[in-house]
Amino acid sequence: MASLVIPSSGNHGQIGMEEDQITMVMVPFPAQGHFNQFLHLSRLVSSYHIPIHYVGFSTEISQVKARMHGWDLATATNYIHFQEFPTPSSYMAPGPCNFSNNSSETISKLIASVLDASLTLREPVSAFIKKLSSTTRRVVVIYDSMMASTVQDVVSIKNAEAYCFHAISAFANSSLLWDIIKYYLHLPSFLAKLAKKLFLPSGAYIPDGLPTLRSIFTPEFIEFMRLQHSCNKFSSGNLYDTCKVLEGPYLETLAKFSRLLGIRKQWAVGPFNPVTISGEKDSKVRHKCLEWLDKQAQNSVILVSFGTTGYLSMEQIKELAIGLEKSQQKFIWVVRDVLSGGEEEVRIPEGYEERVKERGIIVKDWAPQLEILAHSSTGGFMSHCGWNSCMESITMGVPIATWPMNFDQPRNAVFVTDVLKIGVVVKNWDRRDDMIDSITIKNAVEKLMASTEGHEMRMRAMELGKQVKETVKDGGDHQKEMDSFIAHVTRY
Repeated sequence: MASLVIPSSGNHGQIGMEEDQITMVMVPFPAQGHFNQFLHLSRLVSSYHIPIHYVGFSTEISQVKARMHGWDLATATNYIHFQEFPTPSSYMAPGPCNFSNNSSETISKLIASVLDASLTLREPVSAFIKKLSSTTRRVVVIYDSMMASTVQDVVSIKNAEAYCFHAISAFANSSLLWDIIKYYLHLPSFLAKLAKKLFLPSGAYIPDGLPTLRSIFTPEFIEFMRLQHSCNKFSSGNLYDTCKVLEGPYLETLAKFSRLLGIRKQWAVGPFNPVTISGEKDSKVRHKCLEWLDKQAQNSVILVSFGTTGYLSMEQIKELAIGLEKSQQKFIWVVRDVLSGGEEEVRIPEGYEERVKERGIIVKDWAPQLEILAHSSTGGFMSHCGWNSCMESITMGVPIATWPMNFDQPRNAVFVTDVLKIGVVVKNWDRRDDMIDSITIKNAVEKLMASTEGHEMRMRAMELGKQVKETVKDGGDHQKEMDSFIAHVTRY
């Protein structure tokens, strides 16, 4: 099987602490993308020989283990331990079935469920951290920014300290903070423009007209974020899954915001995802889509996938199918097995797979996204623009056709197309409630895969990917940031 090279900082036995001196607790937000980031971060920290306790509901921990991709958990079991807590009967786990049609009613119920569930975690997580604190010199808690209310009792534990991990891009984070400041200060447009020039560092371009806070988050989610912010008074520093070469100016912006709140430490410890894949090809264990890719021309295939919570209606699936077919471009299309509530299987138009079998393949449920993006035959990625997918695509030097669906994705899409200039728009957020017709999809795919402009985007993406990969080498920013963070939390 192709082996993955994961960002790490080499042999850290001298930096790593003994188990009775320091231990770390990971507290992720219950959504697959967040789980993945925390698991990759756990893997990176484990290379310093620090014991890690990854906490969550039992059902979520089972999902984490089942869907883990990119490395073998068995290689890190000496340091990574899973602490499972009973799953509340009323808990609605985030997933594709709970995001049907982006229904505000369903998402409102989901947020209420997650909030209630996270509150039930507060007491057992606090008790667990207190227990660890009695047998170690220091407990280091890394919590998702959306789980501040769950770990707020850490302030009462003398030898514990907490660090906030932000799962979204620095661009999305800083632009959202900027909008919140403008909203609360009621700045008129001319003063807002002046303040932006004075406050934002050079290179931190935040376009006007970004998707508004209220258009990308439900009122319940905004209230949920407000609660987390009100509880987040104990952070000793911030962590981000990004790097300076990719988001340097926006990291500077976040550092300025943090200093205003009295937080002076931050580390950009990304990329978390594996950055290269070896050339091993064992047909007995490789996914069939990789074998198909082996037979295609370089940069000739577009991957179409919308993440673990992405959902399209049957009507939209038909338009997407027709658009891909009309584009005459080769593709791998990853679809989910079920629609809303698990009531109906995803149905590809009758006869479609036979018609496109020479140019495209359809993968049900799971596909090895990293390996596909890293393959030399892959030249584009139609994506929902979740930050994990964006980072993976950028790292592998693949341009993106943007189709955001919720949360931070609309702003990530703008970052890809307007700031980095390595993507084309399939679905503009202004048309979020509209059906995207097959002609629009066809034109976007052709532009990305078969035009001079698309070729230029691909060249920029490949150069940016090369720069990001350089950061994980010895002496690179990734190593320096990780070493700095570990040195700080293991200090005497």
